[in-house]
Amino acid sequence: MGTLRLVLGDQLTRDISALRGLDKKRDVVLMAEVREEGTYVRHHKQKIALILSAMRHFAEALKQEGIKVDYVKLDDPGNTGSLIGELERALERHKAERAVVTEPGEWRLRATFDAWRQAHDGVFDICDDDRFFASHERFHEWAKGRKSFRMEFFYRELRRETGFLMEGDEPAGGKWNFDSDNRKALPKKLAAPERRRFAPDETSREVMALVEREFSGHFGTLDEFDWPVTREEALSALAHFIEEALPLFGDYQDAMREGEPFLFHSLLSTSLNIGLLTPREVCLAAEKAWREGHVPLNAAEGFIRQILGWREYVRGIYWLKMPDYAETNFLDAREPLPDFYWTGETKMRCISDVVTQTRDHAYSHHIQRLMVTGNFALLAGIDPKEICEWYLAVYADAFDWVELPNTHGMAIFADGGLLASKPYAASGAYISRMSNFCEGCSYDPKARAGKEPCPFNALYWAFLMRNEKKLSKNPRLAMPYRTLAKWDSKRRESIAKEAASFIEKMKEGKA
Repeated sequence: MGTLRLVLGDQLTRDISALRGLDKKRDVVLMAEVREEGTYVRHHKQKIALILSAMRHFAEALKQEGIKVDYVKLDDPGNTGSLIGELERALERHKAERAVVTEPGEWRLRATFDAWRQAHDGVFDICDDDRFFASHERFHEWAKGRKSFRMEFFYRELRRETGFLMEGDEPAGGKWNFDSDNRKALPKKLAAPERRRFAPDETSREVMALVEREFSGHFGTLDEFDWPVTREEALSALAHFIEEALPLFGDYQDAMREGEPFLFHSLLSTSLNIGLLTPREVCLAAEKAWREGHVPLNAAEGFIRQILGWREYVRGIYWLKMPDYAETNFLDAREPLPDFYWTGETKMRCISDVVTQTRDHAYSHHIQRLMVTGNFALLAGIDPKEICEWYLAVYADAFDWVELPNTHGMAIFADGGLLASKPYAASGAYISRMSNFCEGCSYDPKARAGKEPCPFNALYWAFLMRNEKKLSKNPRLAMPYRTLAKWDSKRRESIAKEAASFIEKMKEGKA
């Protein structure tokens, strides 16, 4: 036999580098469902079901091409429970001369593969993952010599290189970034489009039963499972988003509404991150819709920036700075993760709604992640390792390369500003302005008589006071620190006491 070609669960792309040059007569594709990958954090049941179902569908598509596939199911007799164990078994089973894999997306797994390759010189090749716009080398070249890294500047270079939304050498519309146009609150009577749902087929139902049996103690439910699990379904989801949701995505991408987790968001991140869609084809579809006059420029640019800009940027930061990046704790945050991140049982309506929909859908959109659960973790001083593990576990689209920088750097500022130019800290006023969560909440962001004051308010000012030495010189925080400078010691002590009292209530399960 020739080459054993290992394909991982987030590499379900027919043109993945490990499959190029495949010889149908001599090569075998290895795909393995292993317990280790489902339990190194306790991943959401829907996340595990999505990946296993998509793997099985991808394997079947390869077989339809006449490709030999050695597929190991989770409950197969003899399954070692690890990718290395299954690689070793398959090499022996097929008497393969060598094995090849595309670089995994997590440092943890890359380190495991590197160690095994070193111990088996000449047997195992690790290919570059070239599904992204920028290689590791390309990002390192851009980052070399810079004292700080900002997504906007990297994004502009990629716009020029790819030609997306360009008019000659200039950005379409005369601006690189239309973010200032994309912060509108959602009108009460504006209805969001229905999400394109994909009913589980026989393969998905079989996987869902397996997940319920083998991962019964994991977070989340499978009742609402409807993710795309094939390339055809993913393309259908892309077409639906472009037609129905992208036109208003730009205006309302930062808006939130209770009981509506999806609004105008694409829900394509799972398909992108496991390989059912490529970032280039998604960006091309959005650009085409703008050039044909179907969507406004602020919508196309805001969406493309998420993929061409932010997605590429966080991957670059991850591979540039790991493994030390995960250990930073710039703000010395030490509080344990509250139980309500798992149960949703809190009087804070915003937190309860986001956690509940996360339980039901393995999803919440980026502003909910940043400005509700992330903002609270930042203000309350939650330990970076605990909140990062939570994000990695609960979202169907969360893989370490994309989750860690977004949480560690963007949401909780644990890297001290390497990735983001300021902490995204906000009081209850922001949540009130951008959502309807505060209506009917037990807490009041305006602290009116007869209601408990919103804890985000005291936590916000206590956060600024607690970190004054580290943050007061940040120009983007100049305004709140000017306000704080006018406070006397009595007012400071009162706010600090109110925040500390809430933290104690939180630990007692009374928040």
